[in-house]
Amino acid sequence: MARQDALLRLHQNLIARRTELRKRLGLELEELAHIKHSSASGDPADAAFDASGEEISSAIAELEAKELAQIERALRRLKAGTYGKCEVCSIKIPVARLNALPFSTLCVPCQRETELDGGWAADHGGADWGRITDGYPRDDRDVNISDLEIDLSK
Repeated sequence: MARQDALLRLHQNLIARRTELRKRLGLELEELAHIKHSSASGDPADAAFDASGEEISSAIAELEAKELAQIERALRRLKAGTYGKCEVCSIKIPVARLNALPFSTLCVPCQRETELDGGWAADHGGADWGRITDGYPRDDRDVNISDLEIDLSK
């Protein structure tokens, strides 16, 4: 029953965080719209400051939107009865992990395995940087400066 109580508390925390994020995102989007429609001051320094502030607000809004999507997914999993179970191995995710990361969908071992295999990066649009070779066959030989031809006439 302790796990059930913990899951109920997590559900309440997810609902509260969702409400907070929706409110913050609404305000941030309003601010961004206001910044876009406000008249430029003509001063390049002010314009640069406004642009950097807009970029920061936009980045924060993007992160919060991603967190909100994860929270929405966790709430759907709660309704479906699959919240707190690993999506890979189906074991119960420890409550301590859920307290730390309430929208977690993987247990720690599966999360580690996914990250090590590159599955996480592949699933999330990332690249396997260990395999990138700029189109040339991978060759671990040493390169000497004298081996390179450089055209300095340009």
